[in-house]
Amino acid sequence: MPGFRVTERSMATNTLANLQVNLQRNQNLQNQLSSGKMLTKPSDSPGGAVVAMQHRSDMATLNQYSRNADDGMGWLNMADTALTSASTQLNQARERVLAGLSSGTAGSPEAREAIALEVENLRGAMLDLANTTYLDRPVFGGTTEKGVAYDTNGDYRGDQGAVNRTVGSNASVRVDTNADSVFGSGNNNVFHLLQRVADDLRNNPGALKTDLADIDTAQKRVQTALSGVGSRYNQVSQMQQAANNRVIDVRAQLSDVEDIDLPKTITELSLQQTAYQAALAATAKVVQPSLVDFLR
Repeated sequence: MPGFRVTERSMATNTLANLQVNLQRNQNLQNQLSSGKMLTKPSDSPGGAVVAMQHRSDMATLNQYSRNADDGMGWLNMADTALTSASTQLNQARERVLAGLSSGTAGSPEAREAIALEVENLRGAMLDLANTTYLDRPVFGGTTEKGVAYDTNGDYRGDQGAVNRTVGSNASVRVDTNADSVFGSGNNNVFHLLQRVADDLRNNPGALKTDLADIDTAQKRVQTALSGVGSRYNQVSQMQQAANNRVIDVRAQLSDVEDIDLPKTITELSLQQTAYQAALAATAKVVQPSLVDFLR
């Protein structure tokens, strides 16, 4: 076989090229060590970049579920507080009706008037509770943009829409509370009932027995709604916890793809630096000055 002539120039060129490769490896390891990341650009690992992007997308979705759950629990907390207070107000109204029944028609008009005024005050308090808002939106008003669910006459001014929050891939929970199911509808709602009780205390004490039964029915509605709010709150809370736990898992998976193995990288960098120094020393011996260098 014919031999190939190796010149000083070709030796120098090849040696410098190899040194450049070693230096590039050294730089890559230093970049990884300083950033703590194996992936700093897609070209570092196209496959790994795709996986990392998917993990980041999953984390963004899960974090949004958690934020939705926070908002939903805010709605439900306000409803829970309002309904608990409404139940207390109805208990007090029931006591006033019983007091009116005890006095009956034989009681003084002044006493019944005092009880009637107390009932009207309870009605006003109930209206305030029914108009409870969260972030300036009534929690019993559906999707209305109005600031109130009921006007001062006790008439409903909201709508029948539902406020839902998506808290999982297949989980959407209603976070407002239907007003009719809590306070009744139309002229039979609790506000008209309490006004009727006040009027009966003044003018028709014989009708108080019927009013008492209606208050008991209204109380049951509030208790049922309170139970429903508690159930939905638990559901939202559990879904938020599940989303937060999943975020931790996905973050760990993302770290496996993106982050360096610190001890391994430090060891590799040390070995690479040693190899580079050895290559420099060998190059200094191999590439010797020639007569042409002196003639230049």
